[in-house]
Amino acid sequence: MGVISTARATPDTRRPGRVRSWLRGHLVPLAVANLCANILLVVTGGVVRLTSSGLGCPTWPECTDGSYVRHGATGIHGVIEFSNRMLTYVLTAIAIAVVVAAWDRVGKVRRLAVGIALGIPLQAVIGGISVLTDLNPWVVALHLLASMAMISLCVWMLDTLWSPARGAAPRRVAGLSWAVFALGWVVLWLGTIVTGSGPHSGDLQSKRTGLDPATMSHLHALAVDLLVALTVTLLVVVRRSPYLRLVVGVLLGVELAQGIVGWIQYETGLPAFVVGLHMLGAALTAAGLARVVLSTRPHTR
Repeated sequence: MGVISTARATPDTRRPGRVRSWLRGHLVPLAVANLCANILLVVTGGVVRLTSSGLGCPTWPECTDGSYVRHGATGIHGVIEFSNRMLTYVLTAIAIAVVVAAWDRVGKVRRLAVGIALGIPLQAVIGGISVLTDLNPWVVALHLLASMAMISLCVWMLDTLWSPARGAAPRRVAGLSWAVFALGWVVLWLGTIVTGSGPHSGDLQSKRTGLDPATMSHLHALAVDLLVALTVTLLVVVRRSPYLRLVVGVLLGVELAQGIVGWIQYETGLPAFVVGLHMLGAALTAAGLARVVLSTRPHTR
């Protein structure tokens, strides 16, 4: 007969340690996923606006009165808006994983991880206010710009983790890069005003800014022209630095592509697909602006 052990089974306490170790070893891929997820949120938010699904879930935090999930009466608009809301949980899971992976790193990386994670509920609140105010265009604009700020933080974290060691750029280069950054954010802000003044404000019955769309489009285009000119100037100034030349050149390429897409959407009557590409370009522009400024700062590995 076999011997029956009476020893009490002990729980396996090693699994949490294994998970944390795995996360710590994959911090850079997780930080990349964090950036991509925040860019995806901008794109899916664009789908919500372009399909007039901004009030597909007409209340917040519930989708409809008495229900946190959508039901058939909300139709396809409810599906689109509810799916966008569910993406928040994906962002939350990734952000928590990044915080766990970065927790042992005292300093900037951990602070950035926590800041990005705390930005998610703040974004959710702004999104809720936009719904409760029937898509007030100024609140919706703030919602989009907050996403751009989150993207910038994600780029900052990746720069800290992944970029090569470098010294500080000359003062005039740093000053010019900050000028590009500031003007770029003016361009992004004006882009939200154009959208809030035009036909893609999120719902057929939603409020508009009351500003003339054509006038705002021309003002936005003027700001884009100035941004491209200033970026070209920066590219000339940093031409002898291969690293800075690459970073600024990528931003200039994104800006030129954005300008072409913006011109196409204006000339073709704002087709939804082209406007969606323009919103993706806006997210990439925000990332590029942050990358240029960060590249002028000293960094050690």
